[in-house]
Amino acid sequence: MKNKIFLHCGAGGKLVMMIGVLLAVPIAVLPFYPAEIKYAPSFLIPSLISVALGIMMCMLSKRRSGSEAARSGGRTVLLIWLYSFFAGAFPFFISGQLDYVRAFFEAVSGWTATGLTVIDVEATPHIFHFYRGFMQFCGGLGFVMVMVMFMGGKQSMSLYSAEGHTDKLMPNLKKTAQTIIVIYLVLLVVGTVGYIIMGMPPFDGLIHAMCALATGGFSTQADNIGAYGSFAIEAWTVILMIIGTINFAVLLLLVKRKFKRAGRVSEIRFMSVLLIVFITVTALSLFYGVYMSVGESIRAALFNIVSALTTAGFSTASYETWPPFVIGVLILLMIIGGGLGSTAGGIKLTRVYLLMRVTGENIRRRFLPPRKIISLNYYGAQGKTPIDDNLKANVIGFASCYIFIFIVGSLLMTLTADCSLSDAMFEFASALGTVGLSIGLTGPETGTATLIVEIIGMILGRLEIFIVLIGIGSGASLIKRGIQKKFAKKAA
Repeated sequence: MKNKIFLHCGAGGKLVMMIGVLLAVPIAVLPFYPAEIKYAPSFLIPSLISVALGIMMCMLSKRRSGSEAARSGGRTVLLIWLYSFFAGAFPFFISGQLDYVRAFFEAVSGWTATGLTVIDVEATPHIFHFYRGFMQFCGGLGFVMVMVMFMGGKQSMSLYSAEGHTDKLMPNLKKTAQTIIVIYLVLLVVGTVGYIIMGMPPFDGLIHAMCALATGGFSTQADNIGAYGSFAIEAWTVILMIIGTINFAVLLLLVKRKFKRAGRVSEIRFMSVLLIVFITVTALSLFYGVYMSVGESIRAALFNIVSALTTAGFSTASYETWPPFVIGVLILLMIIGGGLGSTAGGIKLTRVYLLMRVTGENIRRRFLPPRKIISLNYYGAQGKTPIDDNLKANVIGFASCYIFIFIVGSLLMTLTADCSLSDAMFEFASALGTVGLSIGLTGPETGTATLIVEIIGMILGRLEIFIVLIGIGSGASLIKRGIQKKFAKKAA
């Protein structure tokens, strides 16, 4: 009977059960830290409730046609992410670590792989450090990705696309999810071992490896990566952050040693140019503006520029004394973001690259004969791809919405946080880009209104705006149809 229920279970029920299982995983660290056994109920209670709720949803679920399942994909993805934030806040709240608003903020920042935090990390128990890192690792990959790896299902493809994944690496979607997650688990082991070799404690190494690969930015230290004062640790973190921001499909090419093909991908080339240019100009600005030595300037520029562009959110310095020019560069890079189809946030490198190509084409046309035909292409992981009108419209539409939300959010931050516009732009760019870098506005004492603005930014950024709009629109249509049926029955 149980197998029959699970077999016909809807995606929503499966995802809720999966979140319940994920909430229980941090209990696995208790054998290493037995003094923290008192926190076990904080995870078990929401875990068991989620599993029970998921089973109930499965028992009540109805079979849907393929077209209906596809239409409900955006709604299901939006609701499951909202549920994960709600349920994920309870371990912090039940344990008394945070009040519910701040617990909700921490959960949103964790699952969206952002890294902004309101918790005192120096006083945080190990089980909660693991929970924060684990949230970022799973949230960076995506709930649907994790579910598809184990369960599959007819609705998986629509959910996979609705969650923002663009590349199907294998003929079979389940095989695609399994491949990606296996790659990341191997990278997690390698990343953790690398940190230990570099001198980081094993537990810290595991947490930082999870967060670096997920481009998350949570740390076990108040001063983040800068607390270790180690160039080797910083260099290893840079490598993991870049791996984390690479498109899943390109990452597979690298794993298969197809380096030449991966090197032709436009996104990779564009990222390389941005890093070379902005690391150079930032190092020069720090050298002349903060009186750092040449070596210190290059080291600080390398780490923090990579962190901003990859949206990883790790830091090695406080930005209050940095020149306004560098702050502006960091804001720009957080808006651009990392690889399309990766764990990173932002507008994404591919979209920005395409915007620049389309803008260049528009300018070029003005100097050419009217009948001159220009064909634009770019290289993705699958090879040469034409830049058609549909692609242009999608890219321009997304970028326009993103910039509009960024402007509105920044203005709201000036009101709620009572700060300068530049500080507000930095903090909201970090939230919307799911980055995690902070100019100092986000912390344990941050006001509720500011946290709400940032929460909205993180959700919109992680779910890439249109998923939220489609989910809301789909839900509104469902409610409208329900009301119309109700009135039709009454009229009959």
